[in-house]
Amino acid sequence: MDITGRKLFVKALEEEGVDTIFGYPGGTVTDLFDELYKQDSIRVVLPRHEQGLIHEAEGYAKSTGKVGVCLVTSGPGATNIMTGLADAHYDNIPLVCFTGQVPLNLIGNDAFQEVDIVGMTRSITKYGVTVRRREDLGRIIKMAFQIASTGKPGPVLIDIPKDIQTELGSSVYPAHVDIRGYKPNASVHIGQLKKAFKLLKGAKKPLILAGGGINIAKANDVLQTFAERMNVPVVTTIMGKGAIPTTHELYIGNCGMHGKYAANKAVSECDVLFSIGTRFNDRITGDLNEFAPKAQIIHIDIDTASISRNVVVDVPVVSDARLALEKLTEWAESKKTKHWMEEIAAWEAENPLEMRRDKGMTPQMIMEHINANYPDGIYVTDVGQHQMWATQYLEMGPKNKMITSGGLGTMGFGFPASIGAKIANPDTDVVCISGDGGMQMNIQEMATAVTQGAAVTVCILNNYYLGMVRQMQQLFYGKRYSATCLRRRITCPSDCKGPNPACPPYTPDFVKLAESYGAYGIRVEREEDIDAAFAEAKKHKDAPTIIEFMISTDEIVLPMVKGGNPMSEMILK
Repeated sequence: MDITGRKLFVKALEEEGVDTIFGYPGGTVTDLFDELYKQDSIRVVLPRHEQGLIHEAEGYAKSTGKVGVCLVTSGPGATNIMTGLADAHYDNIPLVCFTGQVPLNLIGNDAFQEVDIVGMTRSITKYGVTVRRREDLGRIIKMAFQIASTGKPGPVLIDIPKDIQTELGSSVYPAHVDIRGYKPNASVHIGQLKKAFKLLKGAKKPLILAGGGINIAKANDVLQTFAERMNVPVVTTIMGKGAIPTTHELYIGNCGMHGKYAANKAVSECDVLFSIGTRFNDRITGDLNEFAPKAQIIHIDIDTASISRNVVVDVPVVSDARLALEKLTEWAESKKTKHWMEEIAAWEAENPLEMRRDKGMTPQMIMEHINANYPDGIYVTDVGQHQMWATQYLEMGPKNKMITSGGLGTMGFGFPASIGAKIANPDTDVVCISGDGGMQMNIQEMATAVTQGAAVTVCILNNYYLGMVRQMQQLFYGKRYSATCLRRRITCPSDCKGPNPACPPYTPDFVKLAESYGAYGIRVEREEDIDAAFAEAKKHKDAPTIIEFMISTDEIVLPMVKGGNPMSEMILK
């Protein structure tokens, strides 16, 4: 029996096991929403802005490993998800995003709310297509879920014209599709892997660099086993944090622009760098000519295009991280790395990662209290200084997840992503860590959180500034704080050099703002009040709690490497 495209759309979602869809209605998707209204198996989450919507789907996907699903209307609805598509593209998050489109006969006529969203997003999606024939709808949706979730995960966009949604056609939804030209790697070249193992085995100063690919492949346990059997120390990228427990004796810390001193020194001094699941972006490498200058480099990655793109490597291995590590673990044998570990420990003692404790409440203290109060939580960060402090000081173990925007660095990501994570994991503590700037970029999603009963604990580190840019202005631009003070008003002097008694009050009042949405608000100014604030937040199961931490404007993220400089040139104080 033939059915409408809109009925097949809902049937496809049910067949794919979709339990949640983040959607915002509009003229070209009203038929799809009407069909969703008639079923009870899929939860429809109505956000307050399409950018918030797609970040919520990202949080859902990152916290579950399942495909996040979006539905938005044509025109501005579609263009509003472009930032999220780019974010998911760079961080390898599996999304299937459906956009409405004007009827086929109007495409190309500059119709109301018509945009070529497929063309606009071609470089930031894994696959994108406009459905032009009703008989192709089921196959294309099946392809979308398959492409988004296999190989190197990523976002897929399916544009569905309004007339395709109402046209009759086959009710069959395929169980499998063969996609011409799409053959994600599902094996590992044993010869290349043996070369990699031989190189690592012969190293005197070996080092494992674990990237976000470890977390995506769920290879954390096998990486830990391999590192232990080989007795090789581990550093991580920001996206790779949690690849092995941060308390593990072989774990040194994050490397890169704001990495630990000992971690960056280890990369600079190692003789074999065994890298897996990282694309070597500039925040990790700094000056490419000075990156790991003494090392032969092994690079294991599922994406062929990522290998030797930024850093030319000695042994390339195209493979899923888990698959490669499982084979390597079979061959693993303990190495004598005592002197190498002692050298790393000396660097750690020379410049430990530590903030002063004699100047009041610091970001490090806040992170330590989060560790103590939410040991099994999902941590979601926004982008900025607070993100770096979180990646430096939060402890990660097998029961934790960290969700952050790494490749695109999207301010406004954190809060909606935490809502998506909480919707997906209602019985797990979800802690959002944000700055006062990033929080205001998608603050309207507080209404979404309240209406969905997503009781996220939101930690706002308020320093009155767009802190990461302010830090660069302080260090490299002669303290010319251009457009970074969030208290600044038109009446302020043009050449202000920082906070002074004449500064106007900060806006908004986050505590009152939370209460106006039907959420809860607490302000904390002293370390001794942190635990009580978290205890109060845990009592609130029906809505988010904002805890506004008032921190010093002068706090900066250290160590720091100036962009483009070698990672050995760290600013330490």
